[in-house]
Amino acid sequence: MVFSQTERDGLKKMSVIADIPSMDVSNLAETGREQVEFATFLRDIRRDIHQHPELGFEEYRTSEFVRSILEQHGLAVTGPLAGTGLYTDIEGIHDGPVIAYRADMDALPTADAKSVEYASRQPGVAHLCGHDAHTAIAIGVALILHRNREHLRGTVRVLFQPDEEGTPGGGVNMIREGVLDGVQSIYAIHVDPSLEAGRYGVLDGPITSSKDRFRICVKASSTGHSARPHEVVDTVWVANQIANALYQMVGRFTDARQAAVLTICRFHAGDAYNVIPEQAELGGTIRTTDAKERTAINQRLERIANELAGLYGVEVQVDIEAGAPAVKNDPRLTKHVASVIRSFCGEEAVFHIPLPSMGSEDFGHYLEKIPGMLLRAGTRSGPESAYPLHSDHFDIDEGAMAPTAALMAHVLRTHLDQEPG
Repeated sequence: MVFSQTERDGLKKMSVIADIPSMDVSNLAETGREQVEFATFLRDIRRDIHQHPELGFEEYRTSEFVRSILEQHGLAVTGPLAGTGLYTDIEGIHDGPVIAYRADMDALPTADAKSVEYASRQPGVAHLCGHDAHTAIAIGVALILHRNREHLRGTVRVLFQPDEEGTPGGGVNMIREGVLDGVQSIYAIHVDPSLEAGRYGVLDGPITSSKDRFRICVKASSTGHSARPHEVVDTVWVANQIANALYQMVGRFTDARQAAVLTICRFHAGDAYNVIPEQAELGGTIRTTDAKERTAINQRLERIANELAGLYGVEVQVDIEAGAPAVKNDPRLTKHVASVIRSFCGEEAVFHIPLPSMGSEDFGHYLEKIPGMLLRAGTRSGPESAYPLHSDHFDIDEGAMAPTAALMAHVLRTHLDQEPG
C-alpha cells in the first residue's frame, strides 16, 4: 500500500504532532513543561496507534504514521523493509560504531474489551501486547537522540519491525533485508504489567523461551462404527496415546534443571457421536530456553508419533514449524543497562527477574546474529493496567512511556561512549 501526499497529511493530523523540545536525558528526575509535553506527545502517538491496530505484515497505516512523524522532525527513513518495516539512523557528529534499538508494530487478532476513548476501532483486532507503546517509545528514543546527536559517538539505528507475533516472526525478514549490516549490538524493551511503572526488569542470559508449533495428524484407512471399534483403528484413541506420551516425554527425558514446556492446545476428530473418524489431529507448542533441548524435544516428538502410529497401524504426519529462538541477554549489555537504571532512576527501580518467561519474542532472531539485551519495562499503576499481556482488557500506565524513552536513549548514548572509537 502506498499513501498519497494528501493521505499522509491526513495521517499527520490524526495525532498531536508538535515539535519535541530538547530534553536533558541525563536528568529524568527533573519535572517541567518539556517533560510534560513530551509525555503527552508519546501518549497521543500511542493512542492513535491503539485505535488503529493492524495485524502482522499489514501495518501499512502504522508504518506510514511512524514515517511521517520521523520525517517531520528531520530524520531520514529507510523502508519499507520486510513489507511494512522501516528504520532511521541517528548519526552522531563523532565517529563510532553502529548500534540498534528495535520496536515491533503489529497487533493481535482479538477484540478490544476496554471501555476507553482510545479503544480499538478495528473489529477483532487490538493492541493487547503493548506494541503500540513500543512503537511510541521508539519514536521518542529516536527524537531524543536526534536532538542530542552532538553527544553521540557513533550511530544508533532505530528499527520498526512488522509481525513480531507471527511464526517465525518479522525479525527474520528484517535481518534478511540487511538491517543488521554493520550493527554491533541491539537493544529492545517489552512492557510488563506485572511490574510497577517506574521499575525495570533485568535478567542475564535467557529471558524468554523459544517457541515451535507442532501439528500431528493420525490417519486410518476408513471410518468405523462406535459399537464395533475392534473392526477399525480408533484414531481418537491413537492420537490420545500420542498426546499422553508427549506429556510424559518432557518430564522423563528433559533435564529438570532446564526450562521446557510442551502444551497441546488443539485436538480435533470427527463430527458424529457414533462414527469413529478416519482422521484425528492435535497440535500445540514446544517452548524451551536451551537450544540443544529444543532440538532434542522436537526430534523425540516426531519419533514418538511415528513409532506409536506404526505400533497401532495408522499413518501419521508430523509438522513442526520453527518459531522464535530464546532471547538470551548478553551479560555485558545487561550489566550496562542495570547500571544506567540505577544512576538514572535509583536502585529501587532495578528488578532482578528470578526466572525466564516461557513466552517467546522474535527479538531472539537478532540475538542469534549479534549481542543484545531485552529489558522489561513496568507499566502497572492500578487495576486498569494490571491485566496480563494478551488479555482483551490489557492497558498500560501511559506515564511510563516518556521515562522509558529517555532511559533507553541514555542507555544507547552511554553504550556508544564506552565503545572504542
